[in-house]
Amino acid sequence: MGGDVIPEFVERGDARVYDLNRNEVPGARENDRFYWRDVGTIDAFYEAHQDLISKDPVFNLFNNDWPIFSQQWNSPPAKFVQDKEGNPGSLSESTVSLGCYVVGAHVSRSVLGPWVKIYSGATVEDSIVFERVVIGQGATVQRAILDKEVVIEPGATVGVDRDLDISRGFTVSESGVTVVAKGLVVSA
Repeated sequence: MGGDVIPEFVERGDARVYDLNRNEVPGARENDRFYWRDVGTIDAFYEAHQDLISKDPVFNLFNNDWPIFSQQWNSPPAKFVQDKEGNPGSLSESTVSLGCYVVGAHVSRSVLGPWVKIYSGATVEDSIVFERVVIGQGATVQRAILDKEVVIEPGATVGVDRDLDISRGFTVSESGVTVVAKGLVVSA
């Protein structure tokens, strides 16, 4: 964008400026009135998602006066159930999409996309999990971005050991966010 697209608009005289100081969003509070974030790096993309789940979000998805219209999935609601041993698992400070199925797992400070499945004893913390990801029994995912259709096999880890993640070919950002590419299977 900054190297080709925007300079072309400037050269043609078609570039415009949007003044956020004059931005009026109905229902906005002082802390979310001027939200703008460049998500051109892994760390910035990760932090933008963390903004969504903060206790007092600077990007408010729940402003009914200025609704955000997203894709409507034809899916069942998210479901959380106990595992065979009766462990209910836990969920805190996270957003969960339609079709998610979580069985006796622990999820915190994470964004779960549609149709994610997380099984008994798994732990997902500080992560972004895209659609159709499967996280197996006893697996651990910390400070990671899992692209679509990733499978984390039972007992496997992502984001726990930086050197191991790099040796498996995963991208690890400067701040330590591990990225697993679409469709990969991560073994224990």
